[in-house]
Amino acid sequence: MAIPTSLGGSGDGANPKEVLVSSVTTCYTATLVFVLESRKLPVVELTVDSGANISENEFKITHHPHIVLSADATQEQIESAHRAAEAADKGCEVGNLLKKADVKIEVQGKVSTK
Repeated sequence: MAIPTSLGGSGDGANPKEVLVSSVTTCYTATLVFVLESRKLPVVELTVDSGANISENEFKITHHPHIVLSADATQEQIESAHRAAEAADKGCEVGNLLKKADVKIEVQGKVSTK
């Protein structure tokens, strides 16, 4: 961690907002894994990339989960995986705390089969 140069710090290392985004991404990912496993979906691969738009007027985090299901996944399982991506957002405690502080969090998920 480092204090940004604009505040008199060295600027070397992650700033507190980057650490916060990492924390909410980790929470979201762990929650998503739990939801997918509890639904017994045939997940082959899961990746989550998150980005943040931080400005004077807005702090917005966008999660981009990509859930890859097995080639024999049913349409119902594909739809369940889409719903799981949204459910994980609602179940992430770190994200819920940030939402109370007016941080916007959205999910732009993708589900595919392999």
